[in-house]
Amino acid sequence: MRSFRSGTVKKLVDTNVILRYLLKDNEVLFKKASSLLEKVKVGEEAVVIPESVLAECVYVLLRIYKVERQIISEKLQGLFSYKGVANPDKKEMIYAITLFGKTQLSFVDCILCARATINRLELFTFDDELKKFCSNTPHKK
Repeated sequence: MRSFRSGTVKKLVDTNVILRYLLKDNEVLFKKASSLLEKVKVGEEAVVIPESVLAECVYVLLRIYKVERQIISEKLQGLFSYKGVANPDKKEMIYAITLFGKTQLSFVDCILCARATINRLELFTFDDELKKFCSNTPHKK
């Protein structure tokens, strides 16, 4: 069952929309981003946030704006909880965002671990830290 209005056209959201919304560092762009995302929050609009956009948001917030991992995780989890976020991989992205806030793994490694865990896939990697972490992660479905 979809939580947004039937027939709603999904929009692809880019990194700058999310950053302006979360950072509120440009009043004009924040208002435009907020106009859409507040509708997404209640399911009046539907958006898809590509994995690449999410990864870029994490990178920019962490490396450019020096936001702490846990705060990034909390903000992005909040955004992904909006009723109108219509990603087919929403569960995986929320889990990856959660892992990112609780570990020192890279965000890409968090995505891999989330996908492997949720989809019950064996992760084939040469990265011992990732292998160790994902082998200790309980499988969820």
